[in-house]
Amino acid sequence: MKTLYLVRHAKSSWDNPRWTDFERPLNRRGEHNAPFMAEMFAARKKPIDLIISSPAMRAISTAHYFAKSLDIPIQNIVSDAGIYDATVNDLLRIVNSISDQYAHVMMFGHNPGFSQLVHYLTGKPIDMPTCAIVRIGTIQESWAHVSGNCGVLEDFDFPKKHLGDL
Repeated sequence: MKTLYLVRHAKSSWDNPRWTDFERPLNRRGEHNAPFMAEMFAARKKPIDLIISSPAMRAISTAHYFAKSLDIPIQNIVSDAGIYDATVNDLLRIVNSISDQYAHVMMFGHNPGFSQLVHYLTGKPIDMPTCAIVRIGTIQESWAHVSGNCGVLEDFDFPKKHLGDL
């Protein structure tokens, strides 16, 4: 049985027009929500065997907050450029290539790809807000067999559930 956690990056800044989309850091709200959601997740005591993140600044920064809260060394985060600006097919190829030694994997990335992947895997059409966490459970024994409608949306959490509109 495999469990996939998808985490959309926290809110990012648009303050500097010289930043490329890839370079945009977290804004003040993102700097608040990312550690908050990381601590909320860590308190649930769910195992994470592997963290994979888009290398975009806002995604990797969000991943760092979660790694810290989960006592996972930051150097153990796997950066995968394929997550940035990815389609469902791109993301599925990444999921299908995960080593079966990992049962509980957390990926950090972007919309619209992440919301579309949730829909593809679970049949549930959702729109992941920033810093949302989705847990998808499957009965698959191998990541290579994860495909359309094979998963169950087991949890969907996001900052506004707890914090409102800061």
